Amino acid sequence: MTTVERLGVIGAGQMGRGIAELAAAHGIDVVLVDASRDLADRGKSIISAGLASLVERGKIAAPDREAILERIRPADLYGDLGAVDFVVEAASERLEVKREIFRSLERDCRPDVVLASNTSSISITAIAGSVVRPGRVIGMHFMNPPPLMKLVEIIRGLSTSDRTYEKTRALAERLGKTTVGSRDVPGFIVNRLLMPMLNEACFALFEGIGTVEDLDTAVSLGLRHPMGPMTLMDLIGLDTTLAILETMHAALGDPKYRPCPLLRQYVAAGWLGRKTGRGFYVYSTVPGGGAVATGTAGTAGSAGGAGRP
Repeated sequence: MTTVERLGVIGAGQMGRGIAELAAAHGIDVVLVDASRDLADRGKSIISAGLASLVERGKIAAPDREAILERIRPADLYGDLGAVDFVVEAASERLEVKREIFRSLERDCRPDVVLASNTSSISITAIAGSVVRPGRVIGMHFMNPPPLMKLVEIIRGLSTSDRTYEKTRALAERLGKTTVGSRDVPGFIVNRLLMPMLNEACFALFEGIGTVEDLDTAVSLGLRHPMGPMTLMDLIGLDTTLAILETMHAALGDPKYRPCPLLRQYVAAGWLGRKTGRGFYVYSTVPGGGAVATGTAGTAGSAGGAGRP
């Protein structure tokens, strides 16, 4: 089985940047692709700032930072992926966007290259249905943030080949990850369990059961979670949380996945979490490109005791 020496990452957003940084830190050359070269360059700049912060805190050495950055090459054309050995797509959670990307990848990558999606909820079989060789398509779902979280979910579509699966598992293990396999069902394992809890936290806020801080503290200290649900949604992105819930609700038809109206309001307002500076909390930027919560955004759109329509 060919070793992955050059990785293509599609999408220079939060997850794509994390996957690119992780791979480069493990000695793999990365082509970081986005819709424009400016977006790809910006993605690398954010990675650079984050690594600079790690150097300042003594987490990594300055030469290691430089080595990681040298392995990441921003690009805006799929044609730049002609020499890669493996591709991970980390674009927005919309099926048609992903199908269009995979059609382009099949055209521009070698026939032996695995085409993996980092989707957190969309059917791998449906994505693979857009290409001529569906056996090379697989789900490779990294947790957020990819450099820190130890788990990768691997999802086989109906046509995914054994070779594709083994190559994906080998890459995940090379990146220091533990893998679990999931059936190709909406939400897979992690989000099938996580999203109902996050949605219920939104309803609890919407119904005035507790404040943002109360809900986070209750889950962090009462359930021993590393962070509360409101903080976690701000990290994931409220738009991403909503997209996952909508996919699961549409596919499964179960009302427990119906997104809370308050979550929809926050997304409509552009309150998407850390990436926009406002979600359930308000954030200010700090050196290194990170963000720190400075207060809550309030409960706009909520009505205590409003109940569920």
